[in-house]
Amino acid sequence: MDIDSFWGLIEECRRQAQGPDERLAWLRGELSRRSLAEVVQFQVRLDEVTHEAFTWDLWAAADRIFGGWCSDDGFCYFGLWMVGLGRDAFSRAVADPDSLADAPEVQRLVGRPREMWNDEWPGWESLDYVAMEAYGVLTGVEDDCGDAFYAAVDAEQDDGEASSGPLGQRWDVRREDEAARKLPRLSVLFPL
Repeated sequence: MDIDSFWGLIEECRRQAQGPDERLAWLRGELSRRSLAEVVQFQVRLDEVTHEAFTWDLWAAADRIFGGWCSDDGFCYFGLWMVGLGRDAFSRAVADPDSLADAPEVQRLVGRPREMWNDEWPGWESLDYVAMEAYGVLTGVEDDCGDAFYAAVDAEQDDGEASSGPLGQRWDVRREDEAARKLPRLSVLFPL
């Protein structure tokens, strides 16, 4: 599965199903009809694109949306959620994190208490497990396929240099002057 096929599957998932649970069910079903190699490659592509989003500027954008603080795990799930926004929105956000202010999924959160976000929460942890679940369906070892799946993913991944942390320079989104300069629209939409 090349990167265009990966994004095509994500886009089709967006068209076919609403809400995170329905989208995961659709995606799991679709992946379960493909070869083991394609399922593994889906995870490889997912890991590649989420790595692109592993930047301090995007972490600051997540911090802003979450009210001034986003945990390590929360940021990982936020990156997976950004994949679910589709290729165009994801690419814009990687290039310019403040462009998330344009995403309808972000605009729906504005002015609402975070405890009311429910299914609209900007995190999609389960996307990181859907390929493993499909792998389990295909191999018939649904309950304990993790080791075999991740070994297959590791064998497919490029052995390039792994980043030890987010790219770019870390900065504090709670400093209003800096936030207003680097994330002007998100700072207005999500005041601290």
